[in-house]
Amino acid sequence: MADVLIREHKKRPEINLKFFFKLFWTTFSLSLFTFGGGFVIISLMRKKMVVKLGWINDEEMLDFITIAQSSPGPIAVNGSLMVGYHLAGIPGALVATLGTILPPMMILTLVSLGYKAVQDNLWIAAAFHGMRAVVAAIVLQVTWALFRPFLKKKQVLPILLFVLSFSALFIFKVNIMLVMVSIVAFSIIQSLILLQKEKKL
Repeated sequence: MADVLIREHKKRPEINLKFFFKLFWTTFSLSLFTFGGGFVIISLMRKKMVVKLGWINDEEMLDFITIAQSSPGPIAVNGSLMVGYHLAGIPGALVATLGTILPPMMILTLVSLGYKAVQDNLWIAAAFHGMRAVVAAIVLQVTWALFRPFLKKKQVLPILLFVLSFSALFIFKVNIMLVMVSIVAFSIIQSLILLQKEKKL
């Protein structure tokens, strides 16, 4: 199921106090048990909010990731804020953001207090070394889940844009903002051309 692009919502949540508690706990628990950066929590957010809860679909998730990545601030916080706002407006954005930022605040406070005592510990170093490999696997898994439908449907343009973006970022080391602005500009122009063609028909 995770490898299929989900376009439909299972059920729009009813916005009440119970929903806000659930939204807070969802973002809090995702943030609490996520190690390795914002893209990891984005992948887990997809599994929870798209696949399991059905609050949003994959197309919306991709839009939120794009906006979160191109906006100032951590992608995890921006992504949660976007989802919360989409579901329940400003209160939803505040609740989702609070749930996302509380765990790292608490953990970093504790770590900063005891870091000097464990910074040279062999077991701690080994644990972090192992987590890097797991983080890489999680990021690759969600990337494949979102990209695979393009291959199945043989959508040439998205595949071409992926190849060009990947080459620009990882081979030619082009600034990520320049790549994103270029893709956005291209998409806007393409949409305008398609609209003009539809009007002529």
